[in-house]
Amino acid sequence: MPTPLVDALRALADTGPVRFHMPGHKGLVMPLPQAAGAVSLDFTELPPTGNLFDGGGAIRRAEDLWAAAFSMERCQFLTGGSTLGLQTALALTCSPGDSVLLDRSCHRAVIHTAALLDLRPVWLERPWLPQGEVVGPVDPAAVEAALDAHPDIKTVCITSPTYYGVLSDLPAISHIVHRRGGKLVVDGAHGAHLPFLGDRRLEGADVLVVSAHKTLPALGQTAALLANGFAQEELCRWASLFSTTSPSYVFMASLDAARDWMEGEGRERLAAAAGAVAALRSAFPCLTPDHAPLDPCRLVLLAGDGAGAEAFLQQRNIWPEMSDRGHVVFIFTAADGREQWAALEGALAQLPPALLRPASPLPPPPPPEPPRLTPRQARFAPVERLPLWAAEGRTAAEPIAPYPPGIPVVAPGEVLTKKHLAYFSEIGYNREEKVGFISDQGDPAGLPTQRHIQGGTQL
Repeated sequence: MPTPLVDALRALADTGPVRFHMPGHKGLVMPLPQAAGAVSLDFTELPPTGNLFDGGGAIRRAEDLWAAAFSMERCQFLTGGSTLGLQTALALTCSPGDSVLLDRSCHRAVIHTAALLDLRPVWLERPWLPQGEVVGPVDPAAVEAALDAHPDIKTVCITSPTYYGVLSDLPAISHIVHRRGGKLVVDGAHGAHLPFLGDRRLEGADVLVVSAHKTLPALGQTAALLANGFAQEELCRWASLFSTTSPSYVFMASLDAARDWMEGEGRERLAAAAGAVAALRSAFPCLTPDHAPLDPCRLVLLAGDGAGAEAFLQQRNIWPEMSDRGHVVFIFTAADGREQWAALEGALAQLPPALLRPASPLPPPPPPEPPRLTPRQARFAPVERLPLWAAEGRTAAEPIAPYPPGIPVVAPGEVLTKKHLAYFSEIGYNREEKVGFISDQGDPAGLPTQRHIQGGTQL
């Protein structure tokens, strides 16, 4: 019988690709015992194996070790990626109908969760960094201003680090949030490795979600939710609402083994990877800590033609994580070594000058328009699919989010404007792509728009 996916994956693996993308094991390091025969570890809920949502036994002991590694009180293993973690985190900290202060650079999973839970976003804007042409860290003063304007908000959700490795000052933000009796949720999906560098910049969150598979030697879809101030029973209760009732024991074993390896051999190897990133940042035009506080293991090449540079590297069997018009992103992990770093350095040295800077500057994303509908109203309205170029003035029924990085430029319930279309053209996004918009029957003219407020917009 044909196995087209298996054949395609094997064919690529047989070429010996140099991988600077997730998952963090890179096909090189997998601490899980019997990885080649992992099927032998694939059990169901039995007395010796325990139950993920009962919060006890060997699973609980493994979760406690994760919590200790991150200086948090509790941990909930996740086998549905950080999407499952963000759903759980917002269910833990919000009630249906609540207003929530959301980082405008949030992943589309946060927008989907707002629709599921009927949350009302108040958007928190980030500064644009013209030299690096990315959004910068969340300004604690902007958080304070937004919460002063909306004292009813009790949950703040931000992303740190971003896809480009930008880190925000979580301790300062958490102090502001806690002083008002609120909770800070952090989408740290790309930062699971930071504690193993001795980097404390994830601390301060009440609920932290990390994707092990992105930067640690763990299987795809493995993630963890870490929390302070919540009972384990609460974590289990809300995670079980969104999760499969048949979580993979191989995935959970991979989480356990990855943490153990990172606390031993992985620490030294990760520090070496951070050193390799620092050396490459000094040798090539890159986003650096002079632009913003950065993840030490995220290399972001500044390119005049990001897609062209990525294609050039792929032709040499170097596979970055992603590119956009002005950047190429590489994920370094403890699985990499000198051979991989040397291959990347040699390929970067061969990049044609035309693919590097200078180029016309990238524009910042346009600020959000006052939405017509809540995310929930928009996601559950009648929908028709239209190409972007034909949809000016229509209300989005789903996030319009170039992927990766999956950050919504237009959120559900917002109107696609001429400014958005110009931005998509500037960044090279396909305006022919069909996106869900609310149909004429579900998009009545004259719907009340939301009023502008300091620090964001609110329904």
